[in-house]
Amino acid sequence: MGAEVNAKSFTREQRTRYRERLMVNLETFARYLGSGAFDPVRRIGLEIELNLANPDFTPALRNTEVLEAIADPAFQTEIGAFNIEFNHDAVQIEGRGLLNLEESLRHELDHAVAAAKDVDVNILLVGILPTLDQDFIHSKNWISPGKRYAALNTSVLQARGEDVLIDIVGQERLSFYVANIAPEAACTSVQLHLQVSPEEFAPVWNSAQVIAGAQVALAANSPMFMERVLWHESRIEVFKQSIDTRPPEMRNQGVRPRVWFGERWITSILDLFEENVRYFPALLPELSRKRSETTASGAPQLHELRLHNGTVYRWNRPIYDPGGDFPNLRLENRLLPAGPTVVDTVANAAFFFGLMRALRTADRPLWSRMSFQTATDNFLDCARYGLEANVYWPGLGEIPVTELIIRHLLPLAAEGLEDLGVDKAVADRYLKILYERAHTEQNGAAWQIETLRVLEERGLDRKVAIAEMTRLYNENMLSSQPVHTWKIG
Repeated sequence: MGAEVNAKSFTREQRTRYRERLMVNLETFARYLGSGAFDPVRRIGLEIELNLANPDFTPALRNTEVLEAIADPAFQTEIGAFNIEFNHDAVQIEGRGLLNLEESLRHELDHAVAAAKDVDVNILLVGILPTLDQDFIHSKNWISPGKRYAALNTSVLQARGEDVLIDIVGQERLSFYVANIAPEAACTSVQLHLQVSPEEFAPVWNSAQVIAGAQVALAANSPMFMERVLWHESRIEVFKQSIDTRPPEMRNQGVRPRVWFGERWITSILDLFEENVRYFPALLPELSRKRSETTASGAPQLHELRLHNGTVYRWNRPIYDPGGDFPNLRLENRLLPAGPTVVDTVANAAFFFGLMRALRTADRPLWSRMSFQTATDNFLDCARYGLEANVYWPGLGEIPVTELIIRHLLPLAAEGLEDLGVDKAVADRYLKILYERAHTEQNGAAWQIETLRVLEERGLDRKVAIAEMTRLYNENMLSSQPVHTWKIG
């Protein structure tokens, strides 16, 4: 959730001064983009948000205790008391980089799982913990300690002026009000970081928007929320609604949501930061102590601009990091759910990084042949229907997303990984997993939906069936076998 803040609420004077400082930050950033030196090394990074569950697989609101047992600063709190986050060090992708990443992730997560077991807690890699229910949503203990989390909860509710409405129609219907942003904590993701130069950022971001639909269809793993079967990747809509600062009247006027796909192709990273300042009021208007701060390299800190950027939840978010020796720019790809396994996670990362390399260097970019609205529609349809979705693609028209992935995107990803210098055997390992997942049409969401159906057909009621499905999910997750190989029921 980002850096801690020092207050749980803010005055009008603070908000006014913060707005002024934001404008100064934006002008400083624009100047530095044109003249500053950025880190020339191209790295990748990864964060994983994890769920904590009791022995019966209900949510375990014990993240402080689990973090003490893990005793590793790479693991940190998240907003929900049943969540933790793991931040992996940045790595380079060439050679055996992806395989090294898989081995490192497996080692770190095996350690965390074993430490949590010592305090009778299970760690699950899943987009939404299926056993979440109304008791959790209305619990006073759902939120982690920390002023940032409390301030965010307060600011969203104050801006909205009324309780949060969750209203989603999927395979089933879910509709209820809640007096906090606890549903946001249900949404656990994998965040991929790609470091780029200022000149590369716009084609990389545009490319990421183009493939977002196929990416989420292939990786969907969040089909249930509050004991209802909704979208294949329900996390997309749950997150949007849970942190929506707009009352209905503002939505009806076309005011943009804070969880946002975007509305246009860009020409510079500055476009996105300008939109953030222009369209979105501050949620955490905390000022730095000094008006102008720089690092040892002379890069501006831009405290207010970076803090504000962290409260605009783009699915592909721009990142400016002042760093140490050199600042860097990154694309943070935020649309993937956690899980189902480490090897599936790294395969998803290989797909993304390979496609980014192939698409951003294309002679005739895909985004020049596709409307932004089409990219948005593809994204939402794939979130709803997963690998059962159809998408529109330039030169192909409407096509099943599985056919697009198998015939067109996986070969492109292979080209991109080769261009990045990834060992062929390493690339083949992950692309084969993705091929089999698309070919069988079994991702995490499909497995959960079908397993729940089988368990209910055997006579289990919904709550018991979900608990048993979650137990089986955990068992399969610990086996480290990719999700397309999991048996139903």
